[in-house]
Amino acid sequence: MPQPPATAPEHPPSGERAIETRGLTKAYRGGQLAVDGLDLVVPRGSVFGFLGPNGSGKTTTIRMLMGLIDATAGSARVLGQPMPAASRRVLPKVGALIEGPALYGYLSGRDNLWRFDAADPVADPRTRGERVGRALERVGLGAAAGKKARAYSLGMKQRLGLAAALLQPRELLVLDEPTNGLDPQGMREIRALVRELAADGTTVFLSSHLLDEIEQVCTHAAVMARGRLITQGTVADLSATVLDSRGHGRLTVTTPDAADAVRVLKEHGVTDLQVADDRVTGELPACAAPPAGPDDQAPLELADLNAALVHAGVRVRAFGTARASLEDVFVQLTGEGFDVAG
Repeated sequence: MPQPPATAPEHPPSGERAIETRGLTKAYRGGQLAVDGLDLVVPRGSVFGFLGPNGSGKTTTIRMLMGLIDATAGSARVLGQPMPAASRRVLPKVGALIEGPALYGYLSGRDNLWRFDAADPVADPRTRGERVGRALERVGLGAAAGKKARAYSLGMKQRLGLAAALLQPRELLVLDEPTNGLDPQGMREIRALVRELAADGTTVFLSSHLLDEIEQVCTHAAVMARGRLITQGTVADLSATVLDSRGHGRLTVTTPDAADAVRVLKEHGVTDLQVADDRVTGELPACAAPPAGPDDQAPLELADLNAALVHAGVRVRAFGTARASLEDVFVQLTGEGFDVAG
C-alpha cells in the first residue's frame, strides 16, 4: 500500500538538535535505495527511538551519521556539525555501538577496554584503570572482566561494546540494537542504564526493531519502513495521532467473567473482541468515544457499557480505554504487521 507522508511535528531550534538530516539518501548499485530522502530531527537530551523492521534502513542511516559511509545525497549534522566533514571534532563527543562490537577475542574484557581507551587521543593514561573499571561495573561485567572475550556470550559482547562507548563522558550515545542477544534481565538492566544516562544529560539515539523496547525507554521516536521516514515525534504524540485517527481508544475490561463480558459488549456494538486471561479488549463504537480531555464528561454511551456489564452480572474489576501502543502506530501508518518480540 502507498506510504503516508511523514508528519511534520514542531522541531526544537537548531541549537537544540543533537542530530539533523535533510534529504539524506543512500543508493546502492542498481539504484536500490536503502535510505530515501530522510528528514530527521533528534532533540538534545532526548531518548530517541529509531524504529523499524530489519532492513528498513536504520543501520545504513547510523553509518552515514557516524561518517562510516558516504551519503548519495542530502546532508547530516551531528551535535551541530556537518558530517562527515567534522568527524574529528564530533566523534570524540559520541559513543557508538553499531552492528555489534569489534573485539579482540584473545584479550580479556578488561584488556579490550584498555586497548579502546589507549586509542583515544584525549584519554588521560593516568586514569585509564579507573575508567575501565567503572565502565565494566556499569554494564555488569565486573566479575567477568578477566575472561577472554572469545568466551563471552553474545549478550556479554554487547555489554562490553556498550562499556567501550561509555569510557568517556559523551554528549551523544548511538546504540544500534543494544539489547541484541540479552536475556530479559539483561534487557531491563540496559534500559535502566539508558534512563540513567539520559538523566545525566546524554542524548541517546536508540535503534531497535523491538517495539516494547522503544515504548518503555524512549521519549521520542521515528518510524522507518522500506528506507523512508514514516513519522516522528514524541512517543505520546505518536500514540495520540492514532487515537485521533480512530476517534477513540481501545476498551479494556478486567473481569473473571470474560465470556459473559464478550457477549454483552458484542450486543452493544463493541468489535474486534479479544480475551487474554481475565482481560477483554475491543474496539469501541464511535458513539462510545472516551472524553477528549481530563475535564470533559464521559459520554453517556460509554458509561452505559459499564452499566450493562454490571446489570448482566459481570464482575467488573477495571474498565477503561487504553492509549495506542507503538504497534498500533506502526500498523496504522504502514498497514503492515510488526515483529513485536524480535
